[in-house]
Amino acid sequence: MTGILDVVVLTGFLGSGKTTLLRDSLTLPEAADTAIIVNEAGEIGLDGLILRETGGDVPMTMLANGCVCCQMTSDLARTVEALLAAERPEASGPLRRIVLETSGLSRPGPVLRQFASLAGFPMRVSVVATYDALRGPDTAAFEEAAAQWAAAHRIVVTKLDAAPAERPGEARAEIAALNPLAEIVADPDRAAAVAAAFAPLSGAGLDPALLAQGRDGAHPRVAVWLARPLAPLPYDDLAAWLDNLAGRLGERLLRLKGLVRVVESDRPVLVESVGTLFSRPRPFGRPGDDTAPFVVVIARDLAAGELEGIAPAGLFRFAPRVPGTPFARAGAGLPRAEAIRA
Repeated sequence: MTGILDVVVLTGFLGSGKTTLLRDSLTLPEAADTAIIVNEAGEIGLDGLILRETGGDVPMTMLANGCVCCQMTSDLARTVEALLAAERPEASGPLRRIVLETSGLSRPGPVLRQFASLAGFPMRVSVVATYDALRGPDTAAFEEAAAQWAAAHRIVVTKLDAAPAERPGEARAEIAALNPLAEIVADPDRAAAVAAAFAPLSGAGLDPALLAQGRDGAHPRVAVWLARPLAPLPYDDLAAWLDNLAGRLGERLLRLKGLVRVVESDRPVLVESVGTLFSRPRPFGRPGDDTAPFVVVIARDLAAGELEGIAPAGLFRFAPRVPGTPFARAGAGLPRAEAIRA
């Protein structure tokens, strides 16, 4: 393998259209350098059979030993290594992408942690989640669905062909309330949506909409908070706060992303996590960039004042993302979790 391998964790609740989306993508020219791993919680790999019907010569393998996010030890790493080592005599080039379709009950955080043993391979990992246009608000009551959407870098609205004309806009609003960090694909044109679903992510995905008006949340247990640094932070203080945040919230931490100014650099630092799995922080933007620093925290069952109690205290001003409270008025050693590039 040469270059960076793109690993896409395709997640989404039961029946939300993951397999159909992936099946349609296998007809595109880009699928020629893609391998597929299908993980199903059941004994019979039906999704894998459906994909094989369409996938042609795309390398495909099954993880049929249970939900990958629930296993203490998984053969996921060995499967990835085998795919990368396999000869591809008919291929025009090296393998450039692996798509892992998880079961509908998998949570992305534990799945991503299993890639830590593959640190020797240069890879870029992202999470793509499906959002059922017909049942999205109803499935939001399931913790697994909320965790999948909150962890996603990109959320694709499915089944729009069977939905009313106004549904794409409504779905965008519902998704933004759950995860304002995610890139949203809500195109009624099926071909365009499929192509966009697995396209390379655009930069860091920082969107001015992060600072826009909040909306009613579709999941009452998921809270979105904005943390504004009161001043440039010593790097060690930022590292300690992130580490303590991950330790305090544990699996309740669903997603984090932001830009923070540190005293050691003239450029803001990009920080990001899916669950407690943190990307490697890196400088972002240009020296003197006047973007207001912020950290968005998406967490489950967050008690009032809980973020303020995380040490070192007094670094941030916190505000919930609630209706009527624009982010713009809101006045949050790097984590010892495994680093993975998102």
